[in-house]
Amino acid sequence: MVPAYYHGDLLVVRYGAPVRPGDPVVARDPRDPELAVVKRAVRWQDGGWWLLADNPYAPGDSRQFGVVAPDLILGRVVARIWPPRRLRARLRPKRPK
Repeated sequence: MVPAYYHGDLLVVRYGAPVRPGDPVVARDPRDPELAVVKRAVRWQDGGWWLLADNPYAPGDSRQFGVVAPDLILGRVVARIWPPRRLRARLRPKRPK
């Protein structure tokens, strides 16, 4: 599976919003609280959220650091705003070969 979000994407985040399974969230990395990560909340387990990357081969999710305490979940991603360069590339008509 390819990632849903890419480096440089602008995200609209609702801070403090309730989280449901399947929601993409912004959370502090439990190993380095200065680092914010975007992961998908999969399930509530043992007093915290189990977070997984959309790409199963990408490191840095609950398979490495376990459940994430609720106070480390900053908010729920509600929208993505593509950078203009990527939006232009998607909207540009394809040239016939």
